[in-house]
Amino acid sequence: MQENTSQDSANQFVDDFGAEAKVGEEASEDLRNPPGEPLPLRDVHGLKWTLVVLSLISVTFLWGLDGTIVADIQATFVREFHSIEKLPWNSVASFLGAAATVLSWGQVYGQFNAKYVFITCIIIFEAGSALCGGAPNIDALIAGRAICGVGGSGMYAGVLTLLSLTTTEKERAFYMAVPGLTWGAGTVLGPVIGGAFAISSVGWCFGFYINLFIGALFAPVYLFLVPSKDPRPGDSALQRLKDIDFLGLTLLAGSTTAFIMALCFGGLTYPWDSGRIIALFVVSGVLFGLFVGQQLFGFGIRQKVFPFALMTNINVVIIFLNETCSATSCFLPCYFIPLYFQYVLDESPLMAGIHLLPFIVLMVGTVIVSGTLVSSNGKWLPWFFYGGALVLIGGATMFTVDEDTSSAKVYGYSVLLGTGTGAYIQMPFNAAQEFVDPSMIPAAVGLITWAQLAAPAVTLSIANNVFHQ
Repeated sequence: MQENTSQDSANQFVDDFGAEAKVGEEASEDLRNPPGEPLPLRDVHGLKWTLVVLSLISVTFLWGLDGTIVADIQATFVREFHSIEKLPWNSVASFLGAAATVLSWGQVYGQFNAKYVFITCIIIFEAGSALCGGAPNIDALIAGRAICGVGGSGMYAGVLTLLSLTTTEKERAFYMAVPGLTWGAGTVLGPVIGGAFAISSVGWCFGFYINLFIGALFAPVYLFLVPSKDPRPGDSALQRLKDIDFLGLTLLAGSTTAFIMALCFGGLTYPWDSGRIIALFVVSGVLFGLFVGQQLFGFGIRQKVFPFALMTNINVVIIFLNETCSATSCFLPCYFIPLYFQYVLDESPLMAGIHLLPFIVLMVGTVIVSGTLVSSNGKWLPWFFYGGALVLIGGATMFTVDEDTSSAKVYGYSVLLGTGTGAYIQMPFNAAQEFVDPSMIPAAVGLITWAQLAAPAVTLSIANNVFHQ
């Protein structure tokens, strides 16, 4: 049944791509359906629908590209701005911005018109990209990366929200899988594109300006063709705002930010025992304690931002921890394999990006294979053991790498890490649905998504600190 559904959806997409555009409201017959069959519930068809889908998946491509393009040119930032002590922020800032706000975007999309929230997120992301491209110093670059993270997490949430709202039940599974493929394409191309720009005459700044070009290309589609979907028609803005947990979101964002700042500054900018670092840890702990209390006892809450009730389920906790591990094994190699080739072996940014491809290509490929097999047979548990074992072996062997290790060995270790990570990085989303009430599935998905973004922010901070020592 799943295979038939996917095939029907695929055929529908192909037919949509080739269908002529329908002009005006007089279009009463769907070109894809034979006579006598009811029309789909979608508001947009034909060429217009094709443009909408392309505009949405272009966003996920940019989000994937942005995640890895910096990995390959971070050494260039350090040399140009003479700021090795701020190396952690090149990789951490984007994840910090995303982790601090991803849960808030879920609430905002639940209250306001998804189209306009989505466009707002794109504007935020593009503003961050523009700031990165024109950054006069490392601090401006870090600020731009954080802004990109804020907008990027909202963009990705918006793509999934809009696709779920604008597709029929029959075709939804296919269309919801497409963003993952385009994210994978962006992730694969990011290091190569970043490295190519870094050694070209135009410079590394165009690694960020490319986001502006693609965004401008699809801007008319975002504005005029993407359907408006208002979850609360007729309600005033004030009524909607009352249902957003601003206090909880502020406490969580503040706690996360203070904790990451302590990890990034400690031992590099300030000693670990300095008053500033101790104060950051204390502030983080106090804010998180207040956040937990506010969520558990419901102070000023209509809709809780964090599903603490799920954390009483041991299966959900295990799934949550698995996602933190898989996200770590995804992004640590992305950022540190290029550093090894550039700092230790004195390779160019472009070559460092090419050296990263065995890891990324195997990871993305295995994500596709594992997702396809699980969708057909429903067996997700073996992928946790298979992926976890390969990551453990790959991580242990990567620990042995030094300046005399051959590139072939590094490739082999990268293949182990990439294959293992790809095998189970998406499995928590499947597994969580087996252990929670159907009404709690969106909350479980939000929890796992937060883990996927927060874990790299923490582990990259620690890894960069160790690297600098």
